[in-house]
Amino acid sequence: MNHTKYSGPALAIAAFALLAAVPARAQDADAGKTVFNKCLPCHAIGEGAVNKVGPALNGLDGRKAGTYASYPYSDANKKSGIIWNAAEFKDYIHSPRARIPNTKMAFVGLSNDTDIANLWAFLAQFKDDGTTK
Repeated sequence: MNHTKYSGPALAIAAFALLAAVPARAQDADAGKTVFNKCLPCHAIGEGAVNKVGPALNGLDGRKAGTYASYPYSDANKKSGIIWNAAEFKDYIHSPRARIPNTKMAFVGLSNDTDIANLWAFLAQFKDDGTTK
């Protein structure tokens, strides 16, 4: 039985071929826009977005929870200490009421990690003024 060992450039080519065969799991903002349809009854985003039942979500990435202008947040949300980023959002959106007890957010949450990552990619692209980065 002949066992060929890879070394040098052959090893690099073999590793690249293996990695190229694995599908990418990058966040997809376009797919996140579709997921955002679940949020639309209560939230708006983009140029001209206004508060609805929930706050507008412009400028969410890096924003302190409970601080969007002119939205009457619950005390629980204002005191949560959350600064929105991908990890905080993922934890929160799985079960909003578990992450912030007594929040006004009635949404039960999302369970699909791919949907959550895509939703964050969509939300995080919007600046405070509703334009995209």
